Amino acid sequence: MSAPTTVRARRRPAWLAYLPYLLPGAVLFAVVIGYPLVTNVYISLFSWRGGLAPLRWVGLDNYAELWHDAAFWTSFQNSVAMIVAMVVVPTVIGLVLAAVLFDYLGRRFGGRVASVLRATFYLPQILPVAVAGVLWNWILNAQTGALNEILRSLGVQSPPNWLGDPAFAMPSVMLVLVWVQIGYPVVIFMAALQRVDPELYEAAELDGAGWWRRFRAITIPQIRPETFVVTLTCTVAALKVFGPIYVLTRGGPESSTLVPSYYSYLSFFDKSQVGYGAAVATVLTVVIVAVAAVVLALQSRAERREEAGR
Repeated sequence: MSAPTTVRARRRPAWLAYLPYLLPGAVLFAVVIGYPLVTNVYISLFSWRGGLAPLRWVGLDNYAELWHDAAFWTSFQNSVAMIVAMVVVPTVIGLVLAAVLFDYLGRRFGGRVASVLRATFYLPQILPVAVAGVLWNWILNAQTGALNEILRSLGVQSPPNWLGDPAFAMPSVMLVLVWVQIGYPVVIFMAALQRVDPELYEAAELDGAGWWRRFRAITIPQIRPETFVVTLTCTVAALKVFGPIYVLTRGGPESSTLVPSYYSYLSFFDKSQVGYGAAVATVLTVVIVAVAAVVLALQSRAERREEAGR
């Protein structure tokens, strides 16, 4: 009796052993991501005003209309500014700050000082978007804002309308996003520096290498994997940013801060064009997946090149 049982056990596919571990995640993915995504794509093929209104099949007409929609293209152009504010600037500044905290301040004043400063930089990340919006609205308000009050005290007669002028709204939003985002790369890069062999820095310092030389020759190459992680996650966050835009400008003035996620929200709820809003969300999803695939491909290529160079 035992021999046939053993044979049947050996013939059982190996992947069945992983099924109990993979099934909960697969079910959660299907419920949280898969079903809403499929439903959104399905709705994008209809003209629907929401609620109990009937769905009218229009096929790809919503997507064809997007092609000629100036506001849609403006929203994606503004996403480039979001990427600059949430990816490029925070990553560069965060990398420098993490290196300074770890390699300079940490050595000179101790790890506790570096940890306190790291937590200070990360604080905006844990603030609710509504709280951050109230804070920055108080600072940037054209009439009673703290910034304009300071400018008036310095003799500026007509300070800018930071959030109400198309020329200043996007730079102001970008400033807020840099402030919110900068703590994330600082924390990730400082964690990455913990695994770098300290003897590398000590040997470089004994050879007379200054901080900048150590930063270029040791810090940047050693934390390249974390740099790709930060770039990928921040790029996805920049493409789907919604909360700060909703709280600060509502996409205005004159669509100067309109982004795809908020444009989809406007189509869904303000204009009751649910199918059209679903089409915007679907295109945004495709763009995010494509960008993520490119970043992952670049990371894989960099890793292969590094392994080949060893």
